[in-house]
Amino acid sequence: MLHPTVASPVHALIVDGDSGMRTMLTSYLADNEMRVSAMSHGHGVSEAMQREIFDVLILNPRLPGEDSMQIVRRVRDESDIPIIVITGRNEEADRVMWLESGADDYLGKPFSPRELLARIRALLRRSRAQQTVAQGLARVRAYRFGGWELNVRLHRLVAPGGTVIALTNAEFHLLAAFLAAPQRVLSREQLLDLSRLHGAEVYDRAIDVQVGRLRRKLDSACVHEDLIHTDRGAGYSLTVAVDIVH
Repeated sequence: MLHPTVASPVHALIVDGDSGMRTMLTSYLADNEMRVSAMSHGHGVSEAMQREIFDVLILNPRLPGEDSMQIVRRVRDESDIPIIVITGRNEEADRVMWLESGADDYLGKPFSPRELLARIRALLRRSRAQQTVAQGLARVRAYRFGGWELNVRLHRLVAPGGTVIALTNAEFHLLAAFLAAPQRVLSREQLLDLSRLHGAEVYDRAIDVQVGRLRRKLDSACVHEDLIHTDRGAGYSLTVAVDIVH
């Protein structure tokens, strides 16, 4: 997926059977410097995504005769494009169902176009951050921090005394997220996305559990106190500087 630059505006794909809603959203997003393509049905979404580069998919699931959840699952299987579902149903069970099917965000009616625009921008920021971490893991051999070393290619964490500390896959990606943004507060939502856990608000306590487990492993060497600091109400931050080994 290509990400927007000054010369390349965000390209949104709207799939909505309501012509009035399509027209309104197309006009509003275009007025906010986005390029917009719109479809009245879900048939051909995959083909359209093969022909053109889209940065975000906005889907109203009320598409006559179509299984919108299958559309979301198919798109998610084929692409990491951010997906926003817009629907008149705003119950928790419905929201969880869409998020677990692969949607990244859920917006219940009534909503303001301004809120939709803000959510699009937030998703794109997260998507770029995820790509930054992924690119970092691809080109970095190791991170060194506070006497520790994380060998990226081997997924091996070595304590200051030379002891190898076993990490789960989730803990590895969580630590990599901290190392990619040292001494910066990361919210639970950012950590959930960057560590590739669940990107849904209903699971936001999972990050506290993972941070706690990772913190205990880092504390085991007792070299630096509070390597991972809790900023109450804001998130967590890695407190030490990081050196990168390419």
